Amino acid sequence: MLHIYTGEGKGKTTASVGLAIRAHGAGRKVVFLQFLKGRETAEVAVLKKVGIKVLRNSRDYGFFPRTTDENRKAVLGENLENLKTAVALVENGECDFLILDEVISAYNLEALDRTVVDGLLEIRREDFELVFTGREPPAHFIEAADYISEIKKVKHPYDAGIVARRGVEF
Repeated sequence: MLHIYTGEGKGKTTASVGLAIRAHGAGRKVVFLQFLKGRETAEVAVLKKVGIKVLRNSRDYGFFPRTTDENRKAVLGENLENLKTAVALVENGECDFLILDEVISAYNLEALDRTVVDGLLEIRREDFELVFTGREPPAHFIEAADYISEIKKVKHPYDAGIVARRGVEF
């Protein structure tokens, strides 16, 4: 089944991390693939600590729409390699629960190979779960989804100028 966590609010990644922990605890083979993020975060640390395979950029390349051409090329290359690795893990039975964090944003920004992502939508096996996070999912993602949770921002400290805090926002 396809799960989508979307919306303007804080918590899409956090929700997918919670689902990863739950699935891992139930014996599922979880892979957590993160797009457009490269700095170390607390959620990535805990996923690795419990034994969940994490794939992501090797470093923080900055905000994709405003990064340099050189960084954009590096991001595209790393995203393609990570996607290929994830697909191979699914195909050879080493992953039955694939979480693609910020894939919707990467898809909309054309920061990845869309055909690979669209190919994942075609996998419909009883033993396979696919999770997408990010804002503004394309119509065909919505149509394919079995679960859609929209996270709405009502109030956030960013609005008062408070910067992201370790352990809360990252």
